[in-house]
Amino acid sequence: MLRLVALVLLLANAGYFAWSQGLLLPWGIGPAQQSEPQRIAQQIRPEAVRVLKGDEARRVETAAATAARPPECLQVMLDEPQAAPLRAVLASWPPASWNLEPATEPARWIVYMGKYGSVDLVNRKKAELRQLGISFESLSNAALEPGLSLGGHATEEAARKQLDALAERGVRTARVVQERPEVKGQRLQLPAVDETLRPRLAELNAALAGKTLRPCR
Repeated sequence: MLRLVALVLLLANAGYFAWSQGLLLPWGIGPAQQSEPQRIAQQIRPEAVRVLKGDEARRVETAAATAARPPECLQVMLDEPQAAPLRAVLASWPPASWNLEPATEPARWIVYMGKYGSVDLVNRKKAELRQLGISFESLSNAALEPGLSLGGHATEEAARKQLDALAERGVRTARVVQERPEVKGQRLQLPAVDETLRPRLAELNAALAGKTLRPCR
């Protein structure tokens, strides 16, 4: 019996040696080949591979990140006197890329935290709000900076209801303020600002007279 076991082990070792050395490849049995030229045969267009210099690699990375950025909708409310010079600038833009028409922007009330003495204090407050699971947003009224909005509402009553709910979650220093009054004028909307239009936004700066394009909402 021991002789039979020894013979089986000897044959198994011999078979493994023959397999590992590729001696059985003529019969289609053997390990995957990891040496040349098999690896070269597995490459896809190896002649297209080249090493990029530092500046060129950064340009490629920037282009890839830019290409992945989707179009965005931007808008701003303007006073009536600003409309005419802005139309003159936009006359050279594609007609479907912009819309300027009379509009009324309702008053907006927010649950507000601030003003803080520094940006560091704002960042510290953001961290505290994240721990409480409370969301916040940037402000559209520069006079309230540096500070945070915990939510915007069309009425003061709605903002106060949110403030009461936040107080139950541990928010103690927020208050309700009017972020902006009702505004009547002209609304400029750029519905799909893509990589073709983004470089041209600077053309609008003079006509906007300090007002800032913001995401549509």
